Amino acid sequence: MTEFQGMRMKHNICMVSDFFYPNMGGVESHIYQLAQCLIERGHKVIVITHMYDQRKGVRYVSNGLKVYYLPFTPFYNQNVFPTVFTTLPVIRAILVREEIHIVHGHSAFSTLAHEAMFHAKFLGIRTVFTDHSLFGFADVSSILANKVLQFCLSDSNHVICVSHTSKENTVLRASLKPSMVSVIPNAVDADMFLPDPSRRDPSLINVVVISRLVYRKGTDLLGNIIPEICKAHPDVQFIIGGDGPKRILLEEVREKHELQDRVRLLGALDHSQVQDVLVQGDIFLNTSLTEAFCIAIVEAAACGLHVISTKVGGVPEVLPADLMRLAEPRSKDLIQALNSAIADCRADKFPCPFEAHRRVSQMYTWHNVACRTEVVYDRVAQDQPLCLTERLKRYRECGPVSGWLFIVIAIVNWLLLLTVEFVMPRDLIEVAPDCRRLNNKKKN
Repeated sequence: MTEFQGMRMKHNICMVSDFFYPNMGGVESHIYQLAQCLIERGHKVIVITHMYDQRKGVRYVSNGLKVYYLPFTPFYNQNVFPTVFTTLPVIRAILVREEIHIVHGHSAFSTLAHEAMFHAKFLGIRTVFTDHSLFGFADVSSILANKVLQFCLSDSNHVICVSHTSKENTVLRASLKPSMVSVIPNAVDADMFLPDPSRRDPSLINVVVISRLVYRKGTDLLGNIIPEICKAHPDVQFIIGGDGPKRILLEEVREKHELQDRVRLLGALDHSQVQDVLVQGDIFLNTSLTEAFCIAIVEAAACGLHVISTKVGGVPEVLPADLMRLAEPRSKDLIQALNSAIADCRADKFPCPFEAHRRVSQMYTWHNVACRTEVVYDRVAQDQPLCLTERLKRYRECGPVSGWLFIVIAIVNWLLLLTVEFVMPRDLIEVAPDCRRLNNKKKN
């Protein structure tokens, strides 16, 4: 049962995603930072993800956050193979052992998040889902992903999106009522991204790019921009952090135009290295073709860099106009925006880095994200679990063919759950000690 301490409800929360540390990215950072703030506010939080190389079993990270690295290997793009049924026994055992009240899945790309939420509903546990991405509607992969998302969210208690654009996209993709979708943006740990103008070279203008080098992040656009800007501005250099399949394209561009001394490819960066790279730059360039929020531009602005970004997705909602310039996702428009920013940089027209940091640190804080997420948890904790009949009815509404397929999957999963309950009754599962309560007793 959910506990009440003072006037606030206390929850046992399970965050689930295929994307978590040691893998690096926006989703991973979001889960970690949110979990840390919720623990500080008195909630019990655990994380479930898949194994990474030899990292499997139970691990503890900062502030006593327990992480279950399940013995499932990634199949494609850091996701486990979608089987639905094979994850039921271990997911059930963890949720029962940890006395979880709310399962919070992250990322529409995550197979493990969808499966854990699916199993949790059969156990009478409330579910919340955070969508971090935007999807299309026309290509085959998007159509299939949207149908799976509709199935997963049709009987979920609440959905969180990181921008208003993302909310509109998710409501349309999953056929949801707008009232069950909240907008809670990402945030940044401002203390980790402090400006340091002394690290900049006054004789040069450094353009920093930190991104996964993949098509969706606009690496092809970047490959077109670099030679044009370098040709027009002899004092401009590019510092590029990140790795991916499109790195070979940037290496070819650098080789073809003989820009080895002006384009630095740093490769993959640890999160602790990002600030050290950002403070060397004057301008941050984001060439993404689709973004729900883009936490990288917030981190760059916190370090005092002027941001140039494509006008896509939820990006226009993130920063005010004097801290960011927007351009259409075309090489010509991005080059024009960069030329204008370089001219302003030479004329010293950019806002003060420390003033930019102060403003960003007030706009986006993880404490605020945690408080707003807490409100969602309090709301769903009052919901009554849906009976199996009502859930099957909602699955049926997912489509004339897919609806019946989802019903079959649900019934098979229910029968499997009955079998698992018979073989391993709940009474035989030892409840894990609550480190939060133990620490409070020691303090008292």
